Order: sequence, then C-alpha cells, then structure tokens
Amino acid sequence: MNQSRKGVDPKLLEILVCPVTKGPLDYDDAAQELISKKAGLAYPIRDGIPVMLAGEARRLDDDAAIVKI
Repeated sequence: MNQSRKGVDPKLLEILVCPVTKGPLDYDDAAQELISKKAGLAYPIRDGIPVMLAGEARRLDDDAAIVKI
C-alpha cells in the first residue's frame, strides 16, 4: 500500500469506534488523531496506526461541541 502521507486507511476508519463510548470517531488529519466528541478524547495515530487505548488518549479542552459523559 502506498500512502503519500501518514494517514489511516479509510476502510479502517469506517469500522473503528471509541473504546470508551463505542461511538463514532472523527479523523483530524492535521493533528493525526481520532476524536471522540462524546468521550472528550483524542486518540493518537502513530506511524499510520491508531492507538485506541484510553490511557494513551489526550483529553480535549472544554468546548461547546463536546458532550461530557
């Protein structure tokens, strides 16, 4: 597979869910993170591989778009 940038396979993104809420994730290409708005967490993508561990996720700042659980 030839990827011109460090990205995640779109087919993989279709099946991944937040491990905390089991909800959908948004892909942030600039930050290389998968965002769970419901959990308020950002999961890092390292070398094209999503790290889907809550302990590795970054807490998002309080924002009106984030629903706290």
